[in-house]
Amino acid sequence: MKILVKWCVFALVIITTPVRAALDIVITEGIDAARPVAIVPFVWQGQGPVPASISDVVVSDLARSGTFKPLDTRALPQQNIANVAQFNVQQWHGIESEALVVGSVKPYGVDQYLVKFELIDLVKAQLEATKGPASKDSYLLENRETVISANQFRQYSHRISDIVYEKLTGIRGAFLTRIAYVVVNHEAKSPYQLMISDYDGFNEQMLLRSPEPLMSPAWSPDGRRLAYVSFENRKAEIFVQDIYSQQRTKVSSFNGINGAPTFSPDGKKLAVTLSKDGQPEIYVIDIDTKVSQRVTNHYAIDTEPSWFPDGKSLLFTSERGGRPQIYKVNLQTNKVSRMTFEGEWNLGGSITPDGRSLIFVNRTNGRYHIARMDLATRYMQVLSSTQLDESPSVAPNGTMVIYGTTYKNQQVLAAVSMDGRFKARLPVGKGAVKSPAWSPFL
Repeated sequence: MKILVKWCVFALVIITTPVRAALDIVITEGIDAARPVAIVPFVWQGQGPVPASISDVVVSDLARSGTFKPLDTRALPQQNIANVAQFNVQQWHGIESEALVVGSVKPYGVDQYLVKFELIDLVKAQLEATKGPASKDSYLLENRETVISANQFRQYSHRISDIVYEKLTGIRGAFLTRIAYVVVNHEAKSPYQLMISDYDGFNEQMLLRSPEPLMSPAWSPDGRRLAYVSFENRKAEIFVQDIYSQQRTKVSSFNGINGAPTFSPDGKKLAVTLSKDGQPEIYVIDIDTKVSQRVTNHYAIDTEPSWFPDGKSLLFTSERGGRPQIYKVNLQTNKVSRMTFEGEWNLGGSITPDGRSLIFVNRTNGRYHIARMDLATRYMQVLSSTQLDESPSVAPNGTMVIYGTTYKNQQVLAAVSMDGRFKARLPVGKGAVKSPAWSPFL
C-alpha cells in the first residue's frame, strides 16, 4: 500500500524542459527465447550524413518487446537494399529469421524527408525459392511511405516498430507510448520530481518539482492528463494536470488522506482513497463537479482502487480479512467479493486491458513480487524475480508490466513480460525512481 509521508510547505516549480536518455533499458533475461527478425539499416539517399538512424530505433524497440531478437546487422547477407526489388532470396538462404525490414530515407524539401519501409516475409520467400521464380511483391507483408520533419525521426521509428510488431504478432505495438514516474533525489533542493518520457526513457520531461512528496501518477484514457498526489500545501491533495497546456485542477483536498487516484475508462471520474469520514475508504469523484460518492464502508483500511475496463466495477486493496488482499466491488450493487487468496499479502491490483488477468503485488514468504492471476481459472503466476517489487502498471497492449523495485539498494524501475519470460531493468543516473504509470495508446 501507498504510505503517506510527513510534509512541510515550500514553493512548487513547474518545469517542461526536455532531457534525453534519463532511463536506460537493460535487458536481463529472455532474449534467447525470442523470435529472430532482421532489420537492414535504411538506405540514405541524400548528401552528407543521415539525420538519424531509423533502423537503430526499430532494432531496440523489437528487442525490448521481449518477443523478437533482431539479428546482428553486421552478419546480414545484404546491407544496401531499400526495397523488395533489390532483395536476393538466394543470399538469404539459411538465415534463420521470420521477417526482414528494409527501407530508405530521402530529402524531400526543406527540413522534410521521405521515409519508405517494407516488411518482407522471409520464411515465405525461402520456401517459395525452392519452387522456382516468383513475384517478389508476393513476399511483402507491409509497405508504407510518409514525409516527416527532422524532429520526427524517432517518433516515426516507433511507428514503424508498432506496424512490424502488429503484422508479425497480431497484437498492437506499444512503442509509441509514454511512462510517468517520480524521481527522488535528496541531493537536490527540491528532491521530488514528476517526470514523463517515451516508453524507452528518451525525451524525458519534468512536469513538476517540489521539496515535498509527489506520488501516484495516473494517466487519463486520452493520454493528455495526469492525476497525482501532491503535498505542496501542507496536506495531501489530488490534482489533474494537462501535460501539454500545464493547466491543472485541484480535485480533492479533504482533511486526512487524499490518495491513489485512477481515471475511469471514460476519463470523467477518479476513483480515490479518502479518510474524510474516518477510516480510509474508496470514493469516486466527478472531475468537473468535484462531487464525491462513497463506494466502500468498512472499519478496515480500503485503498488502491483501480477500474475494470467496462467501468462497472472497481478493484481495491483491503485489510478487512485481517491481511491485505484484493477485492472487487460492483458500483451498481455495492456487492464486494474477494479476488485473491494465495500468498500472505496481495495488493496494488489492476485488470489487464483485455479483461482476462489481474496484475498485482504478491507477498509470499516475506518476498514481494509481481504476479498475474488468470480471472477464469484463478491460476496465479509469479512474474518477477527482483526484490521489494511494487506499483505494477500494464502496457496498453497487455504484453508487458512496468513496476518499481530495488536494485543494489536503490529504487529503480523494471519490466517483465506477461508470461514472465522477458525481464529488463530501467536504472536512472541519480536518485530513486518509483511509481511508474504506462500511458494508453497515443
